[in-house]
Amino acid sequence: QVQLVESGGGLVQAGDSLRLSCVASTSTFSRYGVAWFRQAPGMEREFVAAIRRSGGVTTYADSVKGRFTMSRENAKNAVYLQIDSLKREDTAVYYCAASATLITSTLRMATQYQYWGQGTQVIVSS
Repeated sequence: QVQLVESGGGLVQAGDSLRLSCVASTSTFSRYGVAWFRQAPGMEREFVAAIRRSGGVTTYADSVKGRFTMSRENAKNAVYLQIDSLKREDTAVYYCAASATLITSTLRMATQYQYWGQGTQVIVSS
């Protein structure tokens, strides 16, 4: 069982930056592909970004390309999501998810992830 704990959310102004963190309870975190999803009020959960086990390859949703950067630090069992130039439409609960069986063709699908954190709230005001 892998527990994921997100942090770093908060109330920010449009144009600000945030860095979200996700720390895993397992020392074998490097074996997992990891993704960030977000869910805005009244909306379905949507894929944001994913990173492969080694951290060498990342995939982003088109809506966040150029503003979001995902990275991982396996030595700390952690992944990060740097969000720049925040927009009101970035307001959502951001979830970290991990998969032991992640493959490229399905990494945007929430059903591919076995472990989820509780989420961290990001609110962007204008």
